[in-house]
Amino acid sequence: MTRVKIYSTGTCPLCERAKNLLKKYRIGYDEVRVDTDRAGLKEMLEVTNHARTVPQILIDGRPIGGFTDGIEARAAGQGWPVGGFTELTELHMDGGLDELMPPSG
Repeated sequence: MTRVKIYSTGTCPLCERAKNLLKKYRIGYDEVRVDTDRAGLKEMLEVTNHARTVPQILIDGRPIGGFTDGIEARAAGQGWPVGGFTELTELHMDGGLDELMPPSG
């Protein structure tokens, strides 16, 4: 089971950017297309406190936001808005996230 879930639509450029970045760093994810899956849309609204935009990204069931406030912010060195770095360390595969992680100590 993957630990990352992304709620998306088929016409969302930011969804594609988020998925491409996850692929780049070899982070597996489950995708729920809320434009074609009514149950998935209901689930997204419940777990994200009724977020109205996509993508919405979850790590271990915890929302981290969308592309610009979640993944892109971290890639720009602004830090993840929710959680710590434990989740990312555990998601790390073959050194793929080294440049995104903060220095230790």
